Amino acid sequence: AMDHLESFIAECDRRTELAKKRLAETQEEISAEVSAKAEKVHELNEEIGKLLAKAEQLGAEGNVDESQKILMEVEKVRAKKKEAEEEYRNSMPASSFQQQKLRVCEVCSAYLGLHDNDRRLADHFGGKLHLGFIQIREKLDQLRKTVAEKQEKRNQDRLRRREEREREERLSRRSGSRTRDRRRSRSRDRRRRRSRSTSRERRKSSRSRSRDRHRRHRSRSRSHSRGHRRASRDRSAKYK
Repeated sequence: AMDHLESFIAECDRRTELAKKRLAETQEEISAEVSAKAEKVHELNEEIGKLLAKAEQLGAEGNVDESQKILMEVEKVRAKKKEAEEEYRNSMPASSFQQQKLRVCEVCSAYLGLHDNDRRLADHFGGKLHLGFIQIREKLDQLRKTVAEKQEKRNQDRLRRREEREREERLSRRSGSRTRDRRRSRSRDRRRRRSRSTSRERRKSSRSRSRDRHRRHRSRSRSHSRGHRRASRDRSAKYK
């Protein structure tokens, strides 16, 4: 819906810019000072038109008192407009003043005249075309705000999910690291047990070989001692 309304408003704004360019090419060139005074008259015209349209709407709704208050404000703006027109008339030749100075409505791209009467202004600013464009532009602003809020929420959700994935990945890496550490620890323990077992076997084997050597040495010693005693007895018997 936002894209559709943006396209519709973009087309209206394009027509507005083309109309401004066309007016700049066809209307008589005036100085910046005179242009500012003409702009002031246009602004007061718009204010009068909007107030009259509002007064008519209130009157149609039966709110006569509020409608009368709006009409009193209109009279005040009319007085300001009269003064602005006098300043504008005195700033340029009479022949040029009679030329119709047009302006393009920024809302609906319709043409507005510098010398339009109150009825013409009220019909424009209270008309369906102008009011319809106001509603469209207001709705477009609401949709833009809604879309921006939803986009922000999606971005936040996406960021939260990414943070959750990263946290899960960190936890998974930590869990895997602890598992690998436990495996390495068990492997070291097994190597140590095997090493201790091998050392014990070696010590046992060494002690066994030492005992065997000691037994053999003692056996040879006893055998040598018995042979020595026997030889001694033989020599003693021989001399006797």
